[in-house]
Amino acid sequence: MRVLVTGGAGFIGSHIVTALRRHGHDPVVLDALLPAAHPAPPPRLAGTGSVRGDVRDADTVRAALHGVDAVCHQAAMVGLGRDFGDAPQYVGVNDLGTAVLLAGMAEAGVRGLVMAGSMVVYGEGRYECPRHGVVRPGPRPAADLAAGRFEPRCPSCGAELAPGLVGEEAPADPRNVYAATKLAQEHLAAAWARAVEGRAVSLRYHNVYGPGMPRDTPYAGVASFFRSALARGEAPRVFEDGGQRRDFVHVRDVAEANVVALEALDARPAGAFTPYNTGSGDPHTIGEMAAALAAAHGGPEPVVTGEFRLGDVRHITADSRRLREELGWRPRTDFAAGMTEFAASPLRPS
Repeated sequence: MRVLVTGGAGFIGSHIVTALRRHGHDPVVLDALLPAAHPAPPPRLAGTGSVRGDVRDADTVRAALHGVDAVCHQAAMVGLGRDFGDAPQYVGVNDLGTAVLLAGMAEAGVRGLVMAGSMVVYGEGRYECPRHGVVRPGPRPAADLAAGRFEPRCPSCGAELAPGLVGEEAPADPRNVYAATKLAQEHLAAAWARAVEGRAVSLRYHNVYGPGMPRDTPYAGVASFFRSALARGEAPRVFEDGGQRRDFVHVRDVAEANVVALEALDARPAGAFTPYNTGSGDPHTIGEMAAALAAAHGGPEPVVTGEFRLGDVRHITADSRRLREELGWRPRTDFAAGMTEFAASPLRPS
């Protein structure tokens, strides 16, 4: 299968290219190689065709789609960014880029899509109140965060809530610009699939980490922040009280999930759009992750700061049973082994 991988020179995309080749497929990379993500041009990927260009450019997309059987769409602007002033760039890269790509696929007759979704579309995770059952707490008030009250409370009675796993059927509740653009990408993909009788899958990634993560930037993930601090000889700075629960999933496992989803596209009904949570199934707190990474690196130990960011959610962990049961995917890198490897792995310059 000849697969166009947008963003294929990036962190996750490059691992997907490697996995595709390992499974006997023919990846083609489309990447703009923007300086923010690639301050130095990456070496040409061995055995891989490549097109340097922007996914927002229709002519570039048209050329890249020539002879392609399916598309793996990874090109995106990620992370919370600096402030709301980043909103036009997020919308331009993520949503306009996806729209141009899908229009090109419709024209070229390419009917298979696997895209990089995100758990951020859910907002806060799943919570249960002892009195009211499953509830959806609203955004945490700034006054509570400033006072160190980090746990969401029941919106009806104010009781403490028990966090649980989020399934794909949970309603979307994006809490920041990045999350809103990721949800819009899914809506565009679903509309495209219906319009052209295509087959689309969104892999809703949880906290992806591993070799080749970009260094500390406003657009990197928390694992990259901590790893960058350790490389500088500094203690990782853990926000809130470190009790935020996340699902840290290794990038090689995410790459394998993309290959599995691509290989299963033809078995899906025409016109279908399906989201799959893509997590390790082994949640840990951010404090635990920082401690494991620092220990594997040899210190210094993390510092819990009590700082917070509005727009962050408290707990968000996945129920990835659908991906396991329907496509047979299994993560292979456990938390301890993954953090030990990541502590010694080089980061991508930024």
